[in-house]
Amino acid sequence: MARAKGGFKTRRRRKKILERASGYYSAGSRTIKIASERTDRAGVFAYRDRKVKKREFRRLWTVRINAAARMNGTTYSRLIGALSTAGIELDRKTLADMAINDPQGFAEICKSVN
Repeated sequence: MARAKGGFKTRRRRKKILERASGYYSAGSRTIKIASERTDRAGVFAYRDRKVKKREFRRLWTVRINAAARMNGTTYSRLIGALSTAGIELDRKTLADMAINDPQGFAEICKSVN
């Protein structure tokens, strides 16, 4: 009975793992077992942090809107409440961008809803 050697499919699978692990420190980029563990772990972090990124950006936008709103004599919560009551559908990303790049336009929005 012949022993099953690493054929085409095995080589392809291992090559894929080592390509993902290129640039890792020491045996992490050379040894299949360690590279496999490291790439699995990296994938878990990548999946988690795609969600965390969204959270962090929303927090940043909130801070920027609040700072600009306070310069215009209101607060973040009052501004967001007034915008929804007035039926103005601007998302936080757009408002934060306006607060940084177009302070006059942001001030006009603040005046129109108060």
